[in-house]
Order: sequence, then structure tokens, then C-alpha cells
Amino acid sequence: MLLASVMAMSASAPTASAQIKSGIEGTPGKCTGKFVNPVTDVCWSCLFPLSVGGLKIMPSNRPDTENPDLPICACGSPLPRIGVAMGFWEPVRLADVTMKPWCFASLGGKKISPGFNIGHGRAADSVDGHDRGAKWHVHWYVYPLLYWMELLTDVACLEQASFDIAYVTEIDPLWQDDALTALINPEVALFANPIAQTACAADCGAATLKLPLDPLFWCAGCLGSMYPMNGNISEHIGHVQSSRLALSRFAFKLHRQG
Repeated sequence: MLLASVMAMSASAPTASAQIKSGIEGTPGKCTGKFVNPVTDVCWSCLFPLSVGGLKIMPSNRPDTENPDLPICACGSPLPRIGVAMGFWEPVRLADVTMKPWCFASLGGKKISPGFNIGHGRAADSVDGHDRGAKWHVHWYVYPLLYWMELLTDVACLEQASFDIAYVTEIDPLWQDDALTALINPEVALFANPIAQTACAADCGAATLKLPLDPLFWCAGCLGSMYPMNGNISEHIGHVQSSRLALSRFAFKLHRQG
């Protein structure tokens, strides 16, 4: 069974007054947020299209990855299991993106302080019309919604787990500093040039029409560059764009690190 993950994101943004008063190392506004309503806050239509092999059982106008042509497949190890190749998008992870360290927007705006100063956020700041960028943190939750709601009880490949906070970037030193990030991602030197970044225009066009281009993996569609793989967003255009870019980098980082 072929499953894919879809991510939900909520952003905790500073208030207008906090943005004005914040300097380059300024602290964003207070921690706010709400608990996710699994009925109204989830894009249920994003589960589709539903396919069996190459046949679309429940089509959708949303972009989809390629599915196998044959309906029968074998997966698993060490002994493979024979099954039916089904394709749909399963919501299994939840993420919130915030400028306020230790602010869990998806937990109702709860601030969980570790008791010591670690992790720094930064609101976007402009000097002489030039944007200095922003710094985001990401919180990654285990959220297998279909399993909890027992919507597909006979599907053996559904992730079966309870709610958990799987990752917080505040304690990850590689998320804080560009130089440290480059230690485990030295390929960043290959893409920090105008030619590589100009190629991202093609990725932006492909993402607008359907899906981004896999060969241009250093590009994040129209959002910006996947490198450096941390929350330092230099190409900050707005809170929506830069928070989505931070989340894209984080998901890429998890795949990159295994």
C-alpha cells in the first residue's frame, strides 16, 4: 500500500505592535494559538485522489504523485507481504511554526518553558527598506488522524500511534546557526550561487502548474531556497511565505538526516 503524508501548519505570529518594537534580536509577541479541530481544521478533500494501482477510484483536481500501474504489490521486510497498491494522502503529522521559542500554537498557545534559555526567534525587521529576514522554530507532532478516528480500519499500512511531540527545533543547534548547518550539509556550497538560484524559477513555474521538479531539490517552489536547512529565512517576504519555507526546510531536513 502506498501512503503519503500531508502536513498541517499553524503559525504563531507577533502582533503589529510587537513587530514595530522588535529589533533584529527582538522578541516577538505573546504566545497564542488554538487546539486543532479534527473535523473543521483538516482538509479532508486533500486525502484524494484515491487510487488502486493506476486506476483513480475517487479522482481529484489536486496534484498527485505517480502511482504504480499494477494493482498488486509486495512490500515489507524481511518477508514481503502481498497486497493491493492503494494510493491516498494520509494525515499523520502536524506542525506549528512560530517565532516565539517554546510557544506551542497547536496546543492552544501553551508556552512550555524548559527552565533555561535555549532557542531564539526573531521577528522580521526592516532597515532603510531592506528586510533583514526572520527566524522560525518548528514543532513536529505525531498525529495519525485516520487511525484515531477509525476511518480506515482494515488498512494494515496506516500508522498506529498516539499523540506525541516528536521534534522541537529549539534544542537543535543545527537549526540555529548557518555555519553549524553547513557541517552536515556541505552541499550548500554548490547551490549558493546565482546560476543555481536562477534555476529555481523553473521549479516555481512547475509548482504553480502542478508539482515542483524533483531534480531541482534545492528549490522550494516559489517560496525560496531549501538551503540553509534551518529556520533562518533571509528571503522573508511575508509571514505566510517565510513560515511555509521554514516548514518545507524542516521536512527536507528530516528526510536528509534520516
